[in-house]
Amino acid sequence: MPVITYRDALGAAIREEMQRDDRVFLMGEEVAVYQGAYKVSKGFLQEFGEMRVVDTPITELGFAGVGVGAAMVGLRPVIEFMTWNFALLAIDQVVNAAAKMLYMSGGQFKIPIVFRGPNGAALQLSAQHSQAWESWLAHIPGLKVIAPGTPYDAKGLLKSAIRDDNPVCFLEGEMLYNTKGEVPDEDYTIPIGKADLKREGDHCSIITHGKMVLVAMQAADQLAKEGIRLDVVDLRTIRPMDVEAITASVHKTNRAVVLEEGWEVCGVGAQVVDYIQRDCFDSLDAPVLRVHQADVPMPYAKGLERAAKPDLPKTIAAVRKVMYLD
Repeated sequence: MPVITYRDALGAAIREEMQRDDRVFLMGEEVAVYQGAYKVSKGFLQEFGEMRVVDTPITELGFAGVGVGAAMVGLRPVIEFMTWNFALLAIDQVVNAAAKMLYMSGGQFKIPIVFRGPNGAALQLSAQHSQAWESWLAHIPGLKVIAPGTPYDAKGLLKSAIRDDNPVCFLEGEMLYNTKGEVPDEDYTIPIGKADLKREGDHCSIITHGKMVLVAMQAADQLAKEGIRLDVVDLRTIRPMDVEAITASVHKTNRAVVLEEGWEVCGVGAQVVDYIQRDCFDSLDAPVLRVHQADVPMPYAKGLERAAKPDLPKTIAAVRKVMYLD
């Protein structure tokens, strides 16, 4: 199986869907002539032309709205935000138009649109460019929210998102674009709403998503040297969430750590813990712990930024604590 980057897996997904269905088009800032801010759309303009690979002004609200209108009349837009932090300017179209249109039209207008771009922190991008948006978006009925952590999942889930008749928010990670993994050449999709058990163990469950999957796997490798076997549950989809996968893991291990990039208050992890306490209360041998970003705007200074982020030492410390080893 070929080994490719997360970036190339995303590009392959969009290209294959554009080849398969001429209603699919890509629109956003620098997606055409510049070939994408992160080079996901490299070669697209030459292959598909300017009617299907559309450069826009710096007008997130405007081109998100154009995308919603295009979806209403039967096209299948893929809207790229240079970062989800910029999508805050387009949130009215995402939340009040895309998410609600099917409901408010009494089922007359499906909105087959994908909003995609990098989410969360990179390196020294400071407070306004480092936010993780999944808990904000997952709060909205009518939106599907996906956050893949591997190239394989990124390709399969993006193809599913483009084929879906509902609006999908697809959250990538800037720090994931250069990561590599095995990705089949042949056509495949991954069901939206289905988690993946990335590692099997029986001592403690780590429930995570997005770029934190890499941290969870590193923790599993390191703790395995001590004889501690972790179940690593990659949610992949935040809404709808695979509750059955979460609870099956916790029933098996009797302990859980929820690892996420976002802030603690009202975060994705809070929802995961709610499902665990409802369905696994009698199975728990320890309180569920959460590992997350510090409750501050992201600092710019390297040392402070590192201290604010969830990381491997904090994850390992949480696992050891729920196992009463520290």
